[in-house]
Amino acid sequence: GKRGQTSGQVLVFVQAPTPRLVRLVQQERYHDFLRGLPSTELIARRSSARLSPADRLRIVYEFVTSSLHAGGLGVVPGSKVWPRIESVFALHDRQFNDMWMHSWTHRGQIGFGIGNVELDKIKDQAPVALYFAFLSSYTHSLMYTAGLGIVFYILRMPYSVIYSFLLVLWSIFFVEFWRIRERELSIRWGTRGSFRVERRRAQYVDMNSGEAMFSWWERDARILASLPVILVFVVALAAILTGIFMFEAFVTQLYTGPGQRIISFSPTLLFVALVPRLLGLYQSYAVRLTNWENHAHQSTYDASLTLKTFALSAIVAYLGLALSAFVYVPFGEQLMAGVARTLFRTSAVVNERAARAADFMNGTNAGADAAAAAASGLGKGGSKGGMRKVWASGAETDPARLQNQMFAYTVTNQVVNTFTEVGLPFITRKIEEMRAVRKTGASLVGSAAAAGSGGAAANARAGVTSASASASSISTSASTTAGSSTGAGAGKRHGKRVVFEDEEFGEKAERAFLEGVRHEAALPEYTLFTDYSEMVTQFGYVSLWSTIWPLAPVMALLNNWLELRGDALKITTHCRRSIPFRTDTIGPWLDTLSFIAWLSALTNAALVYLFHPAVFPSPSSSSSSSSGFTTGTALDGSPSSPSAFSALFTPSTPHTPATLLLPALLLALTASHAHALARMAVRHVLERAAWRGSREAREAEEAEREVKRMCLRSLGVDGVEGEVGRETSERDGALDSVDRKNEDDPTGFWTRDEGIDEIQKAAKDT
Repeated sequence: GKRGQTSGQVLVFVQAPTPRLVRLVQQERYHDFLRGLPSTELIARRSSARLSPADRLRIVYEFVTSSLHAGGLGVVPGSKVWPRIESVFALHDRQFNDMWMHSWTHRGQIGFGIGNVELDKIKDQAPVALYFAFLSSYTHSLMYTAGLGIVFYILRMPYSVIYSFLLVLWSIFFVEFWRIRERELSIRWGTRGSFRVERRRAQYVDMNSGEAMFSWWERDARILASLPVILVFVVALAAILTGIFMFEAFVTQLYTGPGQRIISFSPTLLFVALVPRLLGLYQSYAVRLTNWENHAHQSTYDASLTLKTFALSAIVAYLGLALSAFVYVPFGEQLMAGVARTLFRTSAVVNERAARAADFMNGTNAGADAAAAAASGLGKGGSKGGMRKVWASGAETDPARLQNQMFAYTVTNQVVNTFTEVGLPFITRKIEEMRAVRKTGASLVGSAAAAGSGGAAANARAGVTSASASASSISTSASTTAGSSTGAGAGKRHGKRVVFEDEEFGEKAERAFLEGVRHEAALPEYTLFTDYSEMVTQFGYVSLWSTIWPLAPVMALLNNWLELRGDALKITTHCRRSIPFRTDTIGPWLDTLSFIAWLSALTNAALVYLFHPAVFPSPSSSSSSSSGFTTGTALDGSPSSPSAFSALFTPSTPHTPATLLLPALLLALTASHAHALARMAVRHVLERAAWRGSREAREAEEAEREVKRMCLRSLGVDGVEGEVGRETSERDGALDSVDRKNEDDPTGFWTRDEGIDEIQKAAKDT
């Protein structure tokens, strides 16, 4: 063990000797074979010396953290058995990281994707490699929608039927294409079917007997029992966001009294004060509920937690656009008038009560007269003692609100996210270095800088670290940080750096290595949830709402070019090294993409119906010139007020939500059925065009046959699938001749061959 970064923290380095590593590799191969892993990639390896560093890390990590029932040590951070283990992490391979980051500057890597050769370099980190493959495929597919978006933007054709149809078709095609793409990559990387050999979680136990048994219906019952809790948070979040939306869209537009500028910022302040707190509270409950569900495997645990977390993230991302598209724009004038009447009436009542209180105190009726005058004139203030006007009576809705929201979501938010992921850690690191220098003094500048470079995380972590210097090395150096939580500041990431006297007698290389380990121990853990969530949310903006502003795919394409490089920098610099494990899919994110693709058919159909009257003309289109709907200019320079509503919202032709939204709902349901048919057609075509007969499909079939051949050969069976050698043929021929001689054939039916005589006779005749 070595001293950690803070007082009471210990770094425990664990080394896996060669015999232990060889046994672990053999156990994994046997386990893979028994579980039917349809790949010979691991079986073909005859020596542990050929294992990659990532495979060594994975094998040792699984042995350390697996449950005792699964043959592991059961060392799990935060568990009851190991309460002082804070975290488990692997050390970065700095040489590989530098080489990988340098490859991004090559001419072949300046495009919008990553080739198979570059992906193969990180294939041993299967989850990370699969994420970059997904991001690359998604970015490539955006090039087509970006081209379409530019064309329809130049033609000034938002809410186009053609664009919306192609958008829905693109979303279906991408989801089905990625379904095949991840299958190909799993075969290429030897991880196909890895879910069959997944180890049980150490936290998985039967609450009644203490054994590793838990029936499926108990887990499903717990999942159903957690739904009411999730619904409560969903309703609460939707209510808060709707209230903030109404306040921002209507109240701030109507208020003209004192502190108007402050009131205009109040929706943002309310969002910052309420929404993150509610999401944080929900996240804690989501983790507790997922733990209570007692999942046997980490993949199902992560899938359950991912769906719970992303559900509320999607509400935050899309609810504002949904309210603007289906509430604010169609019924904004009516809602504005209703809110104005409510505010004016409330203001008049408050003024009247204040005036009566003043009369009671002064014994006069002057206050009542002023209140009556203010109420009758809605605050127009003609008299000297009249009430000051605080509510505007002529406020109008913003016709370009949808386009402005799309610009904010697809441009502003993405720029902020990129800066937060890539740029902000450098700034916080520099600030921490400056603070450390001030505290420790000039003599400890070097050590303070190393201790202060831990990033912007809040709590210190320490754990079991596995590292390997090279691929040829058999032993895996693993390190464990067992943090003692004594002291108030023991768990803080940037606690006071403790310097011990014997450190100065250590080797220079060792001190540098330990400083690097302490630096990595202070870094936050890397999780794929944030990156996948960002990309899936962006996919939703493009497929669900880009018909509003056709340049949204272009902005997404440019952002993803930076995202590819920013994520690589973040993984290698700002986060700990992720623990490798075998996986063959992106998990619940594929189901989420499928759901968004289905939802895009509904939203695009409804938006085209509501905002494109050339396709669905309104009965009152002749009265569009007398509409009370306010016109404006959108981001593309075209009139932004939907002409459908110019015809719908007139004083002579009032429309209720039922008469307007019911046809849109019926059209959306029709689009849902059309989406199901289109998905089946696209899947059928892609399966035959991109999968059947492909190199990966043939490799998968050959791998399964090879496993069976090896099994039969180990049993001494020759001539598998017609592979008969010369010796086998001669032996079989000799046996056949002996059998024919010994065979009882009194009639000579089997020994007399007249066919040869007939053939020779026919040859002579010709």
